[in-house]
Amino acid sequence: MKQIINIMVAFLLVVPSMAQPTANDLLKKIDQNLSSKNRVFESEMTIHGKRASRTVVSKTYSVGDKQAFTEYLSPAREQGTKMLKLENQLWIYSPSTDRTIQISGHMLRQSVMGSDLSYEDMMDDRKLTEIYDGQVLRTETLDDRTCYVVELIANVSDVAYHKRLMWVDAERFVPLKEELYAKSGQLLKQTVMSEVLKIQGRWFPTKMVYKDMLKQGDGTEFKVLNASFDQDIPDYLFTKAALKQ
Repeated sequence: MKQIINIMVAFLLVVPSMAQPTANDLLKKIDQNLSSKNRVFESEMTIHGKRASRTVVSKTYSVGDKQAFTEYLSPAREQGTKMLKLENQLWIYSPSTDRTIQISGHMLRQSVMGSDLSYEDMMDDRKLTEIYDGQVLRTETLDDRTCYVVELIANVSDVAYHKRLMWVDAERFVPLKEELYAKSGQLLKQTVMSEVLKIQGRWFPTKMVYKDMLKQGDGTEFKVLNASFDQDIPDYLFTKAALKQ
């Protein structure tokens, strides 16, 4: 009898660890890895066009999901271009014309510098738990990693993608692949994430390949060169005056 009781106790201890997490559990863990009070990134974006590829290097400062300031460092023709996001508004400063313009409405769907990313993609940095409800569909192996395949459906109207399919690393809780769909069910974009590193105690993919499924080309490769979280960022960066400094 004692042996039977020991087996039952061991079974009860093991079962919880084997239980499949809910989609909401996974989204919370993803948000813990990818979201932060603020962050500073230096990155390079390689745009693979029909005839040639080009790489743009930039540095971005962001606070929560409401404020972001980006300065382009190279190549020479892009150097000094700056973008400022405040809430749902976006301004771009061009040093060649010494003008600041606001990007709004349908213009947000336009490509950023010919890449597979739109201004809308770059604007929406809200936590997944705030805008999606989800369910875990199944488990799959992707690049030798066990993943939960999660279906997310938007619960707000102001979102670029009504549905997302996400392959979530079951151990590190970061997305390794995403498919982004319109409300009609059409596949709009695909993202593949890799080179996952532990940065300041959080897992973070440092390489992302974006592919707009509605246009030709080999996609856009985005690499994080340096990243730091929860830094002291001066408030003046998040002002229109900072665009021309």
